[in-house]
Amino acid sequence: MPDLLIELFSEEIPARMQTRAGEDLKKRITDGLVEAGLTYAGAAVLTTPRRLTLTVQGLLAESPTVREERKGPKVGAPDKAIEGFLRGAGVTRDQLEERDTPKGAVYFATIEKAGRPAAEIIAEVLDGTIRNFPWPKSMRWGSGAMRWVRPLHSILCILSDEAGTEVVPLTVEGITSGDTTEGHRFMAPGRFAVTSFEDYEAKLKRAFVVLSPSERAEHIWNDATNQAFAAGLEVVDDKGLLAEVAGLVEWPVVLMGKIDDDFLELPPEVLQTSMKEHQKFFSVKNPKTGRIERFITVANRETTDNGATILAGNQKVLSARLADAKFFWENDLRIAKSDMSVWTGSLENVTFHNKLGGQGDRIRRIAALARALAPVTGADVDQAEKAAKLAKADLSSEMVYEFPELQGLMGRYYIEAAGEEAAVAAVAEEHYSPLGPSDDVPTTPLSTTVALADKLDTLTGFWAIDEKPTGSKDPFALRRAALGVIRLVLTNDLRMPLSKSIGSQLLKHKIHENGHAESKEVEALADLLDEIADHGVFGAALRVVREKYTDGENALLHAVGEALPSLSDDLLSFIHDRLKVFLRDEGIRHDVIDACIAMEGNDDLNLLVKRARALNAVIATEDGENLVQGFKRANNILTQAEEKDGVEYSYGADLKFAETDSEKALFAALSEAEGQIAPALEAEDFPAAMAAMAALRAPVDAFFEEVQVNTDNDVLRRNRLNLLSQIRTICSSVADLTKVEG
Repeated sequence: MPDLLIELFSEEIPARMQTRAGEDLKKRITDGLVEAGLTYAGAAVLTTPRRLTLTVQGLLAESPTVREERKGPKVGAPDKAIEGFLRGAGVTRDQLEERDTPKGAVYFATIEKAGRPAAEIIAEVLDGTIRNFPWPKSMRWGSGAMRWVRPLHSILCILSDEAGTEVVPLTVEGITSGDTTEGHRFMAPGRFAVTSFEDYEAKLKRAFVVLSPSERAEHIWNDATNQAFAAGLEVVDDKGLLAEVAGLVEWPVVLMGKIDDDFLELPPEVLQTSMKEHQKFFSVKNPKTGRIERFITVANRETTDNGATILAGNQKVLSARLADAKFFWENDLRIAKSDMSVWTGSLENVTFHNKLGGQGDRIRRIAALARALAPVTGADVDQAEKAAKLAKADLSSEMVYEFPELQGLMGRYYIEAAGEEAAVAAVAEEHYSPLGPSDDVPTTPLSTTVALADKLDTLTGFWAIDEKPTGSKDPFALRRAALGVIRLVLTNDLRMPLSKSIGSQLLKHKIHENGHAESKEVEALADLLDEIADHGVFGAALRVVREKYTDGENALLHAVGEALPSLSDDLLSFIHDRLKVFLRDEGIRHDVIDACIAMEGNDDLNLLVKRARALNAVIATEDGENLVQGFKRANNILTQAEEKDGVEYSYGADLKFAETDSEKALFAALSEAEGQIAPALEAEDFPAAMAAMAALRAPVDAFFEEVQVNTDNDVLRRNRLNLLSQIRTICSSVADLTKVEG
């Protein structure tokens, strides 16, 4: 069985595209080969800045002959039908075979497709792959029509086995395949022939090309850490940068340079970001001080002066870059120490969203909400408001304008420089978190408060203007914001009903949205906002304000009053959906969460999760699972009887009408369970409440085994239906078991 080697040699491929391009090449070629009947033992892809290489081992020398039997029309069918079948099958009339079937005599044709040589199939598959390759960005060059990420220079395509090597003949837009390639652009110019993958890889290494990206990355990291260790320093770990640099060079040469003393006092994050973004340098720090003192650069060639000229050039460019960073830093510090209101004032002119106003409006909303949330999180009210007003000030700084990824971090430096407490300064950096499922969650009261206010304002704002996520599209990262709210609440064990905050923030957005309305209409909305702040219940607040403004006098109040509850419920439902995804990793079933969401207080995420965890634990037991089935049986019988009789059986069963021991035992068990469940729920001891509910399993089972509910005796029937109503009421006080599946 021959082995296949393909190399597509071009100008430099951007590092960020190499891995995906290699995967696409492998998938498209191997899928095409298999579809054509060529199976293989294994395949691997390797990339460098100038080449995509695919090796396929143990390929069939030719595709197998395929025999296919095709059923045709009935014997005696019209000639046109038979002729159409002959054309489709590619056979003549004398090749047809008549066979008897239950539906009469039918024509059958046996079609044989002869196998094809591997080279012929490979040429077709590779031609289609090259012409239709899915580059994120591509270009044309010269007068040709073909597109590639950078100009494609040559195609190496060979089949090799014990008998020798065969070039797969192929021409794509004037580029003819062959068995030659090139080594390093500068250190080993010129082409050379190869006979197999092993020969290809070995000759490339002799021509100063390391084919494997992982081998290049390992070499870079080992050399870098060894050089740093020799100087008593450490390389700052950055796997993303390592992968990118390994995609920039074919022959990595690691060099360590020194940062000028003028720049050593810059914050380490500024040095690291500037070197990474502009020069693709690794930062080297002093482990004793944490200060960045040197850098690692990776050249693509060896030089007679051991890289001295390269280092000198890099240090010159780096100094110019760091001089800019130093200027930004010193200028920003000057403003921070004198008057940060310069920055916060300039944010008034920065648009956050054309329908949601500017950053100044947003900051005021967040600050007001942070003040309202502070008693819940345990933060100082005034400090929470101050921290929220300063948290985004660095968005106006020159450093963040140059390096947006440093937002928040620079804010912490600047707020500390302004003389504020460290806890207030830390809010600037921490309030953006958590950004993802694995990101750290703020735990200090101030940072937690502002982070919650920030995310809730984002969610309510986009809900107010109907810019919700749809399908896979979430341009404003609202799913991430909802998950952030969930993690902040649960990690910090906060007890806070979200509906009040959601309602008040939605109303603030509506007030902003209707700023053009008559003053009396906006005044009514402002009064409504004050009522929500005082009472926390939207419906009650709306009724109070409507007494002052009748619907006829204030259409805006009526419209907002109609729209806000459904908006609030919809946003809370969205957060609940994110909660289901979050708790899935804990093994908590979505139907269990639904059963708890149906209960009162479902906007208190902490309470909701505690209830869900307790219910999930109970129904995982045999008693819990069987009790759910017993509850559903009781509920079904009761529901059908109520529909049939047109009455509600909820007046309490009487023990004196109990006939059987199991019936009497159920009376006693329900009384005992009710006495345990009610105080447990009052104390929010959900495990105890669930355990008391699960203890009903045995008496409920015994009751259904021995007692006929729908008996002919009307008195007994009504009493037993009322007993079932007690089962439903007691179990439903813990969770809505109708939503539990199975």
